[in-house]
Amino acid sequence: MLRRLARSPVLADGSFGPTTWLLVRIAGGLVLMHLLDIALWGGLYAWGRAFPDLPSALYFSSVTYTTVGYGDLVLPATWRHVGGIEALTGILMCGWSTGLFFSVVTRIHVTAPAPDAVNRWDGSAASPSASPRAARPDRGSL
Repeated sequence: MLRRLARSPVLADGSFGPTTWLLVRIAGGLVLMHLLDIALWGGLYAWGRAFPDLPSALYFSSVTYTTVGYGDLVLPATWRHVGGIEALTGILMCGWSTGLFFSVVTRIHVTAPAPDAVNRWDGSAASPSASPRAARPDRGSL
C-alpha cells in the first residue's frame, strides 16, 4: 500500500483537496477492515453458540475488539479466553492502523514542496530572515 502511495500523483500535487481525500479514503478503508474483523469474531461467537443470536454476538465482539468492555454481555466460561484473544487482536490492529496512517501522513509531509521556497501569498521568494527560526531568541540564554 505504501509503495502504491509513493507513486501517487496526489503527493506531487501538494494541494489540500486531493491529499485530504486520500486520507479520508485510507481512514475509511481501515475502519472497514476493522468492521470486517469484528464481524468475523462475531460470526465465530454465533457459530459456536456462545451467544443466542448474531446481533448479540456482533455487539459483544465490537465491545471486546475496541476494548470498551461494558460487561452487560459475558461469554460462557469455556469461551472466556477467546474474548481475551479478541481484545488483544483489537488492540494490535488499532495500533497497526495508527502506525499505517502516521506513515502515510509522514510520507505526504516529506514529499510536499518546501514552504520556504515560495511565499504562497504573493509568489515572491522567501527571505532567510523571515523564517520563524530566525525570529526566535536563543533558548540557551534563558
